Amino acid sequence: MAFDPHNKDHRRYYAEFVELGSWGQCPVRFICPDDNGGDLVSMIKNNLIQYYIDREFGGGKLAEARSAALSESADELYKKAGKLRKEAAALHSPRRT
Repeated sequence: MAFDPHNKDHRRYYAEFVELGSWGQCPVRFICPDDNGGDLVSMIKNNLIQYYIDREFGGGKLAEARSAALSESADELYKKAGKLRKEAAALHSPRRT
């Protein structure tokens, strides 16, 4: 699932991560697009910084449009990753002869 700073639950999950130092209690798994270098925590921090700057100084509609586009892109990547995992699992399963 793509991290959405507009989603209060997502912000709460990140706050719990910061407090506990682990994603172990998080009921969802966030994905990190490749253009963020695979660093999920930095990506979330940057998204939250942008969210709070937009919230304090305006630009809400543009930020929401950007967030929606990023969320859609991340969801597509998540679906692709799921398909690749299924294909990899099929390759690892024993072949019947």
